[in-house]
Amino acid sequence: MASHRKPRQRPLSGGPVRTTAATLALAGAATATAFEGTSQADPRPTPAQVKSEVDRLYQEAEAATEQYNGAKEQADEAERALTGLREETARRTDQLNTARSALGTLAASQYRSGSLGTAVQLALASDPQEYLSQAAFIARAGDRNAAGITTVRRRLDEVGKLREQASGRLADLRSRQQELASHKAVIEEKLTTAKNMLARLTAEERAAYEAGSPGGSATTPAGSAGSAASEGSTPPPPSDGSRAARAVAFAYSAIGKPYVWGATGPGSFDCSGLTQAAWRSAGVSLPRTTYTQINAGRRVSRDQLAPGDLVFFYSGVTHVGLYIGNGQMIHAPRPGSTVRLAPIDSMPWAGASRPA
Repeated sequence: MASHRKPRQRPLSGGPVRTTAATLALAGAATATAFEGTSQADPRPTPAQVKSEVDRLYQEAEAATEQYNGAKEQADEAERALTGLREETARRTDQLNTARSALGTLAASQYRSGSLGTAVQLALASDPQEYLSQAAFIARAGDRNAAGITTVRRRLDEVGKLREQASGRLADLRSRQQELASHKAVIEEKLTTAKNMLARLTAEERAAYEAGSPGGSATTPAGSAGSAASEGSTPPPPSDGSRAARAVAFAYSAIGKPYVWGATGPGSFDCSGLTQAAWRSAGVSLPRTTYTQINAGRRVSRDQLAPGDLVFFYSGVTHVGLYIGNGQMIHAPRPGSTVRLAPIDSMPWAGASRPA
């Protein structure tokens, strides 16, 4: 029976058919891998694409910074109010304890002296006139007792209301602190993304970005080496002694200091921090954010601008600079930059106001 069995087929071990098949399989795999890699690769963006995306990220980060500044201002106010309420609660609690102590002393004195009926005491008194004097004192003591109770009740009510207000302020403070954390996370995420994108550029491309970024065309005063802001057109700081002149002089003195989001000086600034500090040096108090500063003074049209005016940009009023004349401003542009001169037409116009 063994002679009728079908001969066992031996596998091909190196013939031309197997070699060809293996070659085709490897080629196909390599081709598939190459196409897959092409479809999934992250192509290097062009400098123009990087500029557009980084500008967008910086603008969004600045909007979040102004929201952060507003939330921080409100958080600081809530914290100050809470501290004041706690201090007032402590004072009123001391007054309550004093009133309670006085009431307790009076009650204990009356208890120790005892008290008989008025008619009986008058009948037994050896000197009715003396008794009547004592009765008047007792009546007054009763009045003092009632007044003491009223005082304690009033103090209790005051302390209760203050504690309720403090509880509300504490809840408000915690809410503001959560807002701060949220805005901070957004800012840092966008700045990190922008930084990573810029890192993909060459040194020459980064330098070109710096020169061409919004509001980033100048870093030094006119007449200094490296100034690129309309050469010969940047006016000197005014010297008339007005508040506007003092604000402009402060802004000039800040040129070259770094942009740091949330900063109000003296060593670093964000955009609204710079304008606030400039006008504070002139004795004028401005609110903290761009969207409140624009309403802090009298609105002026672009053709009526004067040195010291606040100039605002973007549709959300998310950036501000200090106008110095001849179409120029001093501003803190964005992270990674410094306070600098720039033309006001380097960013989308939103409006202007005059604080003084």
